[in-house]
Amino acid sequence: MKGPDDEAPVLSAYRRGDWQPSLDTAPLPGATRARLALVPHIVAHSDRRWWDGIRADLPPLSGRRELVLSALELFRHGTVTIGGIGPQSADAFRAALWESAGLPGPLVERWGAMLYEGAARRETVAPDDALALVALPGNTFTCLDSVLEQAERSACVWVRPSRREPLSAARLLAALLAVGWPPARLGLYPTEQHTLHGLLKLTDRHVVYGGSGLAASVWDSPALALHGPGRGCALVPPGTGAGFAGAAGAADPLDRVDPLDRVDSVDSVDSVDDMVAWLLPLIAADSGRFCSNVRTVVCVDHDPEPLAKALAAALDALHPGPAPDPADPRWPLTAFRDPAEADRAAASVRDRLRPGDHLLTREPTVVTGTGVGTRTGGDVYVRPQLALLRGDPAAPSHPLIGHEVPFPFAAVLGATADAARALADEALFVYRPPATPGGAP
Repeated sequence: MKGPDDEAPVLSAYRRGDWQPSLDTAPLPGATRARLALVPHIVAHSDRRWWDGIRADLPPLSGRRELVLSALELFRHGTVTIGGIGPQSADAFRAALWESAGLPGPLVERWGAMLYEGAARRETVAPDDALALVALPGNTFTCLDSVLEQAERSACVWVRPSRREPLSAARLLAALLAVGWPPARLGLYPTEQHTLHGLLKLTDRHVVYGGSGLAASVWDSPALALHGPGRGCALVPPGTGAGFAGAAGAADPLDRVDPLDRVDSVDSVDSVDDMVAWLLPLIAADSGRFCSNVRTVVCVDHDPEPLAKALAAALDALHPGPAPDPADPRWPLTAFRDPAEADRAAASVRDRLRPGDHLLTREPTVVTGTGVGTRTGGDVYVRPQLALLRGDPAAPSHPLIGHEVPFPFAAVLGATADAARALADEALFVYRPPATPGGAP
């Protein structure tokens, strides 16, 4: 007798130029009971031998950039056919991401536009004969940009999607196939976590996204590009004033900024408001899910409490609206499809607080949305949090410095200039206010 899961869709793997089922499957998040086909290591090993046998007979692939941009238009706006799912429109994709991953519509649209803009600007390179692997995270599908980069650069690209959100990777492959990308040059390899290391051994070049645990588990290799925690840090120098309202700050990972740089203006109520206006999108944009989001705000040689209180009030004002779109599309919050995961994420901040620290955001941390369009039982969110850290400003050390969670969070602390330089050196993304209103940093 068949159970309800026997009728649920199973998202296929893509191997040897075709969508393929698997006896090994894993459930996808959400209430649809959909499952994901998993590729065992022994199968991937056989596929590498198959690739080696056909590679020399493949004709050259020209016009890759044009194909990529056409595929992204389909990805964002068209209908594609995905193995195990069938035809999927752009609206159906948006609905599926909301149902399984809790991604609100404005984020899906913004991230799709970012993918297109990034691909259109990227410098073209001559392709080589490498079999590339891209192992994706589950926090954002903008990392599909690495898939497109490797597709343009490599003879073939295998994509290992996150089991938390494989739908976007499958849709991108389907879009590439639809515009004429050779099937043998693409692969979708969902796997168990432990199988990642086997895929690294089977492929020639690797792009891997993951947290600190994954970063520690993979070996150092010239062929490996590892995207780990960004530890985004914003430096607020002394003397900041009203010249910064609405302006963007520096974000170049290679731009080593000097926290002693001053701004020629006086402290005032307006200057705090302007700092909040500058910091809020750095913390809250993209639901706080990017490695480039600010996690630590360092007030250099001045009291952090006034800014921390004002910033906490601004974060408290962000709230989820009716699903799948928030009340304010500029700062959408993502929903958690596993309530236990939401509790763990929120507790990871609370449990790291030390005596003297204060959690300044006042709204309830884990909330259930009940607006029109929410799922049965409600949608679970983790609201933004902000902690004011107390300690030695000459030698700040705290487990919440650079702490990354899948929702907007920042720790605010005071530090001397030398200590701020040390904190900036530990961060991949460092921001400071621009030097003039609306000007370059």
